Amino acid sequence: MSEIFTIIASVSLWVAMVRIASPLIFATLGELLCERAGVLNLGIEGIMVAGAFAGWFAAYSGMGLWPAVGVAFLTGMGFGALHALLTVLFGLSQHVVGIGITLLASSSSYFAYRLALPEVTSPPKIEAFATWPVPVLSQIPLIGPVLFSQTPLTYLAYGLAIALALVLARTPLGLAIRAVGENPTSVEAQGLSVAGLRSGAVIAGSGLMAVGGSFLTLSAFNSFFFEMVNGRGWICIALVVFGAWKPGKAVAGAFLFAAFDALQIRLQQTPLGAHLPYQIFLMLPYLLSILALIVTSRRASVPAALMQPFRKGER
Repeated sequence: MSEIFTIIASVSLWVAMVRIASPLIFATLGELLCERAGVLNLGIEGIMVAGAFAGWFAAYSGMGLWPAVGVAFLTGMGFGALHALLTVLFGLSQHVVGIGITLLASSSSYFAYRLALPEVTSPPKIEAFATWPVPVLSQIPLIGPVLFSQTPLTYLAYGLAIALALVLARTPLGLAIRAVGENPTSVEAQGLSVAGLRSGAVIAGSGLMAVGGSFLTLSAFNSFFFEMVNGRGWICIALVVFGAWKPGKAVAGAFLFAAFDALQIRLQQTPLGAHLPYQIFLMLPYLLSILALIVTSRRASVPAALMQPFRKGER
């Protein structure tokens, strides 16, 4: 038991928590933006895979790291545009389209990898983002090493979380996005385009999901390999519910899941790990997240028009 307390008190655990949470923050914000506009995007898992591959391959091909992030963002926007076309404009089932996007994005990424590197047996490595301690802030005891000694993409995740929260809560655009997810008829009555707002939210949100995937290849690791996303997209959908469709709470949920994940990795290295199957430790963050989701989702207020197609002129 003392070893568990030692792990919890270690700075390395909390540094790892922030690193693990960073791709979840990007993707959760993207999913939250889609759902606040009334569209459930189940393509998130595949879009993260596509973003991971596109960002890595762009860097491997000689692009800089930031242009590679841009390539990942554009890749996600492309799949988001397809999702918006089928669900927003054609009114097809958001569940079916989302699963289809996941299968298309994942399989096309794996195919492109094999097509580009047919003879490769081990994933080629790239020069990933290095840790960049923020001057002064990184020197703050405890908080500094945890929050301000990360890679630049983590700082971008912080900024996007704050920006999205402000946009949704304080701007006319945010009000329109929230309204189109609650009562699209009222938005149409104001002369605004419901299809345009929803499509824009899905496209931008999908771009953020892809950036979350690119974090894995450009910041957390330095190569692309199959199954590296490993269900993170589905976790992000749960985090949106956990956060009651609010950016701040959703980000807090991402940190909570990441803390459980970082903890289970270290628990496997204790004497406890020698007596229990490792699958129990792998299950721990998901089990605790499910319990937290059950507790919090009861009071969550779902956007009223979520998953409801809108056709102009209908009441």
